[in-house]
Amino acid sequence: MRLPDLEAWAIFACVVEHKSFSGAADAIGLSKATVSKAITRLEAQLGTGLFHRTSRRLALTESGRALADHARRILAEARAAEEVAHDGAAALAGRIRISAPMSFGLAHVAPLLARFLAEHERIEIELNLSDAVTDIVAEGFDIALRIGSLPDSSLRARRLGPVAMHIIAAPAYLARHGRPTHAGQLGEHRLLGYTNASGPLHLRGPGGAEVAVRFSGPLGANSGEAILPALRAGLGIAVLPDFIIAGDIAAGMVEAILTDWHGPPVALHLMTPPGTLRPARVEALISFLTEEIRRQCPPDAVIDSPRLVD
Repeated sequence: MRLPDLEAWAIFACVVEHKSFSGAADAIGLSKATVSKAITRLEAQLGTGLFHRTSRRLALTESGRALADHARRILAEARAAEEVAHDGAAALAGRIRISAPMSFGLAHVAPLLARFLAEHERIEIELNLSDAVTDIVAEGFDIALRIGSLPDSSLRARRLGPVAMHIIAAPAYLARHGRPTHAGQLGEHRLLGYTNASGPLHLRGPGGAEVAVRFSGPLGANSGEAILPALRAGLGIAVLPDFIIAGDIAAGMVEAILTDWHGPPVALHLMTPPGTLRPARVEALISFLTEEIRRQCPPDAVIDSPRLVD
């Protein structure tokens, strides 16, 4: 039985990451010729080209793009295996990369990470805040927190709890434009849209009534926080999560309307790349975030063990 050329697969992953043979060679401490030979050897074994090579540009072939994620996973699993072995004899140490939504990350994740780092002085964390859906395998994240739907079929997901959504408007807007009493009337109003959400928002109300609302109006933004000034100024109606808007509701700056209408259930998930072998430092942070965030979330039936996203 011929064993797979794991070294060549790992070198392939490094070339993809650094987008050049020379960049990969410098990163892993090999000569450019050694890197080139490994790629040629792997291409011969696979019976297909992995790169289009020119004097100025290196680009993945169709086969190379299809196999790049496999290579990344092979390299990640090998690194994780080595770190697991080292972790057994050493204190938790090393770098963890985590991705989280901007507003939720600032309000809830960053304070938790400060507490975690205070307890583990040899751990370093890189926190990336963005409301865009990141490819956590391709971008090398150990953990991602996501709110909403889960399109990645190969990732592992742990449901942490529900996220309450509110339809809200400022008293000044309602005084000027009137208060909608049915979700079907939202199309007649000025709406403030969250541009990262694709398609209309489907709302269900009393008696099983259903309405699809497409948000278009004076402002669209890819961050819920960016909608707040216009919302407070009475420029439109928005749909925002509790962790962004709860303080404004409590202060009376805005109010929830159409409270008997609800969209599809929204939840917060902790995502990890495929596979179950992770460094002890990553497992420690997963356990810490899971416990602390679930404590902050409203009561809800949660999934205690990770699962592959369907």
